[in-house]
Amino acid sequence: MGAPMARHVAAAGNEVVAWNRTREKAEGIEGVSVADSPAAAVKGAEVVVTMLSDGDAVEEVIGQALDAIEPGAIWWQASTVGLEATERLKELGPTYVDAPVLGTRQPAEDGEVTVLAAGPADALDTLAPLFDAVGAKTVRLDEVGDATRAKLVMNHWVLALTTATGETIALAEALGVDPKIFLEGIAGGPLDSAYAQMKGALILEGRTGEASFPLRLAHKDARLILETGMAGELAPAVERAFARGTDEGLGDHDMAAAGRTGKAAK
Repeated sequence: MGAPMARHVAAAGNEVVAWNRTREKAEGIEGVSVADSPAAAVKGAEVVVTMLSDGDAVEEVIGQALDAIEPGAIWWQASTVGLEATERLKELGPTYVDAPVLGTRQPAEDGEVTVLAAGPADALDTLAPLFDAVGAKTVRLDEVGDATRAKLVMNHWVLALTTATGETIALAEALGVDPKIFLEGIAGGPLDSAYAQMKGALILEGRTGEASFPLRLAHKDARLILETGMAGELAPAVERAFARGTDEGLGDHDMAAAGRTGKAAK
């Protein structure tokens, strides 16, 4: 997600310096310079962006950069880190904008993610051109934490829909029903979903190994939803489906592998 976002920000006419723990991943981003350390990446920057796997990774990396962040710089925290980590991170010093993005690899490549943005109004105004560069839509919220809450709500829906699609296809197979009938049956009607059609096709074509969004990160997001203590009965079942996929070695598969047996997903 971070690489195409950086590319779009650079293409919009901004000077972008990137750092990645795997340097080769940063070196391939068109229009972007590569730094040798987090501190070098943020030196002189008006805006610092973090897009990492989880809250611990963000805290570790930003900790290496804090002393080099310019006074008055804005920190756009774009990762999905959950509520507890958001509370920790916002206290670290720079002006903090809580702005995770909704979307997977292809929307990020196309510059069509949805940005959920919360924080000081003047900081959001400053970042608006960057949000526009990476996204098709920005949803502005109020206080830091509001965007993370909204992201967890939306992820609950996405993860539940993905799991339901995989398990429905598995049920069809178990009953001897061609699973294509399921997707064709809902197509174009009130029960249809473009996301279900997309993930269903990925499953039926045996392409869950081509990760648009890795199952291991979706499992992390499922855990963050449970950690709020506010989820109902569906969220724990969804988390178990992703945990099962992780245990079966499918962490780097697409999250569409959730709800599938290891044999079926592989």
